[in-house]
Amino acid sequence: MTRATLTVALLAGGRSSEHDVSLASARAVREGLERAGHEVRWVEIERDGGWCHGGERLSLRPGEGLLDADVVFPALHGPFGEDGTVQGLLETLDVAYVGAGVASSALCMDKVLFKELMSACGVPQVEYAGARVERWREAPTEVLGEIAGLGLPVFVKPAHLGSSVGIAKVAEAAELGEALDRAFAHDPLVIVEAMAQGAEVECAALGVIDQEGTNRSRGILASVPGEIVFAEEWYDYAAKYRDGGMQLVVPARISAAASARVRELAVEVFAYTGCEGLARVDFFVDGEQVLVNELNTMPGFTPTSVYAKLTEASGIPYPELVDRLCRLGIERWEARRAYQY
Repeated sequence: MTRATLTVALLAGGRSSEHDVSLASARAVREGLERAGHEVRWVEIERDGGWCHGGERLSLRPGEGLLDADVVFPALHGPFGEDGTVQGLLETLDVAYVGAGVASSALCMDKVLFKELMSACGVPQVEYAGARVERWREAPTEVLGEIAGLGLPVFVKPAHLGSSVGIAKVAEAAELGEALDRAFAHDPLVIVEAMAQGAEVECAALGVIDQEGTNRSRGILASVPGEIVFAEEWYDYAAKYRDGGMQLVVPARISAAASARVRELAVEVFAYTGCEGLARVDFFVDGEQVLVNELNTMPGFTPTSVYAKLTEASGIPYPELVDRLCRLGIERWEARRAYQY
């Protein structure tokens, strides 16, 4: 059966420090959508927050959609794009869109809140501590004392950023204060994580259209896990986006039991967080021990990004992937319109 051609409004750029990464993701998405036979309307969100199409700024009206598109693909990373803000705007415009909704986007973007939910759900994960800038300024000794329980080394991260922006590995206690200050320059909430042993493994989760397929659970497909091998000491920004910075080994070099556990946990975490459409779930695997690290609701879609490589290794080529994501967004929008709020 031939599927109908879609008109897709593709959001690129954004206000966050991941603006350039988003542009790279969106260019790849545009190519994939065009290969799938769809019409793409490029919307670039400038660093000051303005939305532009065809060289002119857009004026958005609630309830009137976006550029007469069938669906919006927000290829945006970080704050003001992946954190529920744009998703709320798209809900107000009453237009279908790809990916997680408002609540799950906000939840998963907040690394501390995400880990607190995982703890409440009994999900095995990396040990962590959260710190807010106000408390760091008022009681730094107490904050350092709480972090000390994690041991060394630790990773210090802004709680709401992705793409490894603002992250530091700290091996000496004397370096911790400076690392916290650098992270607080990006975000008023910082997470400090204990260093986990074992392989860094990632799994792509993908929604199922109309209950298709056989390898599914709760309407979610879990890809074959992949293992991240990187040239640098750890998976920093350069390793993610520089050619040769990292290598993805598919399937991951872990046991069959650990691989099955990764896929099981990917589905569980996707469901616990209320995600829709897609997500990449990251793990540390040491022998048979599998720990959840984090979940990304809009993983990178650049040529070197992991998500598309994992779904392709699982039998879903790139044009089919972006097509499926658009149709999942439309399916969700149509289902919700059936309710009376």
